[in-house]
Amino acid sequence: MKKTAILLLLASCSAFGQVKKGKLIWEENFDGTTLNEKVWNYELGDGCPNICGWGNNERQFYTKENHKIVDGKLVITAKKDGNKYTSTRITTAGKKEFQYGYMETRAKIPVGQGIWPAFWMLGSNIKQVGWPKSGEIDILEYVGKEPHMVYTTLHTKANHGDHASSHKTRFDDIEEGFHTFGVDWTKDKMDFYVDGTLVFTFNPADKTEDVWPFNQPFYFILNVAVGGNFGGPEVDDSIFPQEFIVDYVRVYSNK
Repeated sequence: MKKTAILLLLASCSAFGQVKKGKLIWEENFDGTTLNEKVWNYELGDGCPNICGWGNNERQFYTKENHKIVDGKLVITAKKDGNKYTSTRITTAGKKEFQYGYMETRAKIPVGQGIWPAFWMLGSNIKQVGWPKSGEIDILEYVGKEPHMVYTTLHTKANHGDHASSHKTRFDDIEEGFHTFGVDWTKDKMDFYVDGTLVFTFNPADKTEDVWPFNQPFYFILNVAVGGNFGGPEVDDSIFPQEFIVDYVRVYSNK
């Protein structure tokens, strides 16, 4: 009995603060040899003429060539090509959109001054209402100029840009190997997790449209930016090429 009680106590302690996932709703395991364009869209270029620098003075030019599928993983490679930087940005807009659930990726991040990988979501109504009214959910952001830090952030009309609802958490080993990054999104709150451990909760008392635009479908974005207002401005050219390796993207129901 004593041994059983100790084991139960250990299990309870290890589960404290850990995410609880519901039923698996959708997953992208990057099987095959090419990106599934029934699921993913490419966003190309430098954002011009509408949002040059992708709204953040970023330096990269997005192409279809800066990625590959290898052994069931998506590999996005940021490169220095001559006098310009290239990368890849893909979205599930209009193809795979979700409202509520536990959203997770398992990935290995690129590193170095000026690098800015992200796993994030935008409201499906962005073309109608614009940003930030559409809302933005940043499940993972990492900037190479701040080693060991993971950013989890929400942008809304009430709080966006430098005033966004954001939190950064230190993980001394985040640059080593693969890690999981997720958000448990319900009608009431957002709980962000790194490696299954809770790092940030957003639960405003007054959920007006300007504060809580998260009652509609959102779509996924995976990309690696270079430089910009957040990732830079300085860029260390000696770090390139850098790879953002994504094992999977999964959506579970809320527990």
